[in-house]
Amino acid sequence: MGYEACIIWFQSSNPGVLRMGVFWFFLLWALSLGVLSNGLTVNASSRPKAVKVGAIFTLDSTIGRVAKVAIEEAVKDVNSNSSVLRGTELIVDIRNSNCSGFLGLVEALRFMETDVFAVIGPQSSVVAHTILHVANELKTPFLSFAATDPTLASLQFPYFVRTTQSDLHQMSAVAEIVDHFGWREVIVVFLDDDYGRNGLSALDDALAARKCRVSYKAGIPPGDISRSEIMDILVKVALMESRVIVLHTSSTTGSKVFSVAHYLGMMDDGYVWIATDWLSSFLDSASPLHSGTATDTMQGILVLRQHTPDTERKRAFSRRWKELTRGSVGLSTYGLYAYDTVWLLAHAIDSFFSQGGVISFSNDTNLNSFKGSSNLHLENMVVFDGGPLLLKSILESNFVGLTGPVKFSRDKSLVYPAYEIINVIGTGLHTVGYWSNYSSLSIVAPETLYSRPPNRSSANQQLRSIVWPGDSVRTPRGWVFPNNGKLLRIGVPRRVGYKEFVSQVSGTNTSKGFCIDVFTAAVNLLPYAVPYQFVPFGNGRENPNYNKLVEMITTGQLDGVVGDIAITTNRTKIVDFTQPYAAGGLVVVAPVRKRNTGAWAFLRPFSREMWGVTAVFFLLIGIVVWILEHRINDEFRGPPKQQLITILWFSLSTLFFAHRETTVSTLGRLVLILWLFVVLIINSSYTASLTSILTVQQLYSPIKGIETLRDGDDIIGYQVGSYAQHYLIEGIGIPESRLRALGSPEEYADALLRGPKKGGVAAIVDERPYIELFLASQCRFRVIGQEFTKTGWGFAFPRDSPLALDLSTAILTLSENGDLQRIHDKWLTTRACSSDNTELESDRLHLNSFWGLYLLCGIACVTALIIYFFQIILKYRRAATNEQVSSGGSHSKRLQKLISLIDEKEESTRDKKRRKIENSLSDRNREIDMERNSQRHSQVSSQNGFNTRS
Repeated sequence: MGYEACIIWFQSSNPGVLRMGVFWFFLLWALSLGVLSNGLTVNASSRPKAVKVGAIFTLDSTIGRVAKVAIEEAVKDVNSNSSVLRGTELIVDIRNSNCSGFLGLVEALRFMETDVFAVIGPQSSVVAHTILHVANELKTPFLSFAATDPTLASLQFPYFVRTTQSDLHQMSAVAEIVDHFGWREVIVVFLDDDYGRNGLSALDDALAARKCRVSYKAGIPPGDISRSEIMDILVKVALMESRVIVLHTSSTTGSKVFSVAHYLGMMDDGYVWIATDWLSSFLDSASPLHSGTATDTMQGILVLRQHTPDTERKRAFSRRWKELTRGSVGLSTYGLYAYDTVWLLAHAIDSFFSQGGVISFSNDTNLNSFKGSSNLHLENMVVFDGGPLLLKSILESNFVGLTGPVKFSRDKSLVYPAYEIINVIGTGLHTVGYWSNYSSLSIVAPETLYSRPPNRSSANQQLRSIVWPGDSVRTPRGWVFPNNGKLLRIGVPRRVGYKEFVSQVSGTNTSKGFCIDVFTAAVNLLPYAVPYQFVPFGNGRENPNYNKLVEMITTGQLDGVVGDIAITTNRTKIVDFTQPYAAGGLVVVAPVRKRNTGAWAFLRPFSREMWGVTAVFFLLIGIVVWILEHRINDEFRGPPKQQLITILWFSLSTLFFAHRETTVSTLGRLVLILWLFVVLIINSSYTASLTSILTVQQLYSPIKGIETLRDGDDIIGYQVGSYAQHYLIEGIGIPESRLRALGSPEEYADALLRGPKKGGVAAIVDERPYIELFLASQCRFRVIGQEFTKTGWGFAFPRDSPLALDLSTAILTLSENGDLQRIHDKWLTTRACSSDNTELESDRLHLNSFWGLYLLCGIACVTALIIYFFQIILKYRRAATNEQVSSGGSHSKRLQKLISLIDEKEESTRDKKRRKIENSLSDRNREIDMERNSQRHSQVSSQNGFNTRS
């Protein structure tokens, strides 16, 4: 229905109706031209001549000065390009928020009373948190080119569109840098407002994901702050252990921080400073005359800058910028994002109109209650009816701007977040690498990597060489001992037994022993001094509980623990250990006694199962060979008694390879060859084992290892304070009632000698270093079985302590240069037992070692029997067919026929050859005889003829 329908209806009406029609016609015509009673509706049938958007940011700030020029230039470029808004002029009304949340809110409310349907800004994250509630209520999109607070989430503020990168990505870049250089703790100096606190929270999460952490947080009050206040904050920072400092503030405050830090000597060698992109924005926008002096107090620091691709369009705009500003202000990345924000809004408005969007407003019913109640006139604020459609058009925009591709992901963030990593050297900024969420750290610009598969491997993470504070090219360690005059409190156990490992010097707080010497030697290898003092732990009457000693680190009572501390799973959950400096797995020690050979020693090489299986196979082989040879070999035939004797004699004689019966069949020979090979192996093994039993002195113990202790019910000993108790109860399942605590080597020996029947123990489970020292003087006991846990001794320190890592390197150095072995020999090498040449009884030869041979032999026997009986069945069927047994006769006759075939003597192949030769010889003899007879007959005939003629 259009104008034509109105005219047809108009002409066909009567005069009364005609006047009414004229009224409605002009009303519709007025509405089509966009004439609205409140003046806030634009024509829907054609694009308006002009559209007005607002802009709120701090005009006199570092970012604001650049953004104002960039926005004005962008508006000129948009209006001069007829293909964007197609004849509609874009007007931007810029208001100053003066970096105040209150003033920003006031300006936003003033915009809401006008026909402004979108706002560029705010610049500050603090202001954004204040005024975005207005955007939600009145459905007006706010596009911010500088509010980087990651908590400005799309779910909370759906009408907020961030046209720059979020600090969530920037803090991930900082965490990647920290992890790349191996630092584990950082100090964060931050502006204590929404921008600073939420950025700190994002950094904390990013560091935790890489097993790093923020060790100290130094908040700076927002607003104007004096140098003395900053100095108080930095003095506390200087007393901390970490030397990696992340500065996340504003440009005004940050410049003061660097100045004070330089004054305090915190820009010297050993420090690491990482500044977020506030500093790159400050340095980029500073005029060339001032940028050189601004970096005097910032030498060696790392700075992040939002990365924008280096394109010809960007370079052209930079040249245009220099001509425009005449060097009074530099172009920062925030200026580029502000420029692209105007173009983004222009493209979105064009798409909005193309989809039939109408710039119309309606009153907010929630504000009607304020009408006339005050002088604020809140009821004048209106809701933008096309807000959802315009927001949709903004988020669906996709074009290439000065900053690269302008496109939004599903979470309303710009795609391809990337940062440049800059090193301040002299008066210049040197790019040492890049970070992107696609490939992490690299020395190649991110846009060149997007076409390749992502590679975030550690080998691919690279940065160029960096000049650190103090003009050092060596990567700082990142931490020092706190410069607060305190000594590290190192806990040392007060042992009662085995004092060779660690013990307290009488009358002093010093300690000595193998563990102490290893620790001291390792500390001396460190490239820095470690002030410490030993703190004895224990009552001196019994060995202390090592778990409680380690737990004191977590409570802050101790800064570390040195001693014979086993590295166990539960302990590693609460502290960090150094590299093990001694092996400390659990072993079983028990009494042993000499075992005489005896009259029946020849039976000991084999177990009962082995003897039984061997005997069965001897008999089985005899039977199988008899079956295979019975029909064709006369040596395996005869009366039943003789055949039984033949079977037994043949099978047993193979043990000595003395069998005199020859095998004729192929299957029999195959079985016999395999069996003789098995006999050869069994003979060799038996001979070797019996020789060892008769010639080497044997030691015997009824306990064979931890399995014997687990399955039995004897009392087991363990050392007081050792983790062996927990392992035996929780790991193996031995009841605590079967365990007895022992405290010294003397108690060990006494308990083992008395045994479980006299109030002692059957065996002791303890760590190998203690047992080795114990057995050096106790020759009546031996280690039974194998070491059944694999662990070691190390020094314990708080989680993520850098000292644990450095001491691990030092321990490895001690091991490589031989010092660790020399310390071991100094404390733990004692006289050896005189009977060290004795051996604990070796295990018997069990069936497990030979079942493969028996299996092979058994398969050969079964296969040969199957072939043999198959041949018998074939002969039986042929015989049955010839004699027609299959068609008649009883089952008993058939069975008798089958048995007779099995027992029937069959010519062997050799006999068949002999008979064939004999037959051929007899035939030849017969032919010769016949030839002789014929010759003799012919001679006789000729003689008779001669006589007749005569």
